[in-house]
Amino acid sequence: MPNLYAKKLAEKGFVALTFDFRNYGESDGTPRNFEDPNKKVIDITNALSYLESLPFVNKRINAFAICASSGYMSEAITNGVKFNRVVFIAPWLHNEKITELVYGGKEGVKNLKEKSDLAKVKFEKTNSVEYILGVSDTDKTAAMFGPFDYYLNPKRGGIKEWGNQFAVMAWKGWLEFNPISFADKITTPILIVHSTEAAIPMGAEEFYSKLKGEKKFTWFDKVTQFDFYDQEPITSKSVAEAVDWFKQK
Repeated sequence: MPNLYAKKLAEKGFVALTFDFRNYGESDGTPRNFEDPNKKVIDITNALSYLESLPFVNKRINAFAICASSGYMSEAITNGVKFNRVVFIAPWLHNEKITELVYGGKEGVKNLKEKSDLAKVKFEKTNSVEYILGVSDTDKTAAMFGPFDYYLNPKRGGIKEWGNQFAVMAWKGWLEFNPISFADKITTPILIVHSTEAAIPMGAEEFYSKLKGEKKFTWFDKVTQFDFYDQEPITSKSVAEAVDWFKQK
């Protein structure tokens, strides 16, 4: 999905950098397949520094984030990372209220945090990482359980570089991550593209309402979260919105 969008942006004349976050895919880092919001924010910061070092790249560097990366990008901006303009496509932006809605209420969140703590203690004592499936349509213990073809289909997101694992000790950091809390500190121009049929649009709306700078919200009708990842004409329409946003000013 990131490479698909990078290619489309390159075809529009942009230098486009995409990368695997640490602990994933072709990037180094251990534990493998470990979701760490704080480290991902650092990776975004480092990616910007790399782009700035390239002689053929001007200093008007934009950011393009999809799904959960929008939250990590938000914290990076809050921490002082300077982007010219930013686009969020189908952003997953949550807070405590939305987390409880998605993960089984207060009790569900509490149970996952307890499992996370136990797995972390085990890792610290034995250096052994407890994993569950990242996505499954048969195993209810998976981090994401349901008919999520995008992650399971090798012709879509189910590529060999993705391990389909979720480190249990990562639950706590993910559940306590609150990207909506960064919104009122952001003045960087931001475009959000979303759909009411995609994942947690109410989080994007709340985030958008708190932004202090130039902003725009574009709604697509009857588009699912995974349509945004790789389906036409949605991806091309999303890129067209992004290009128009980036070329302003």
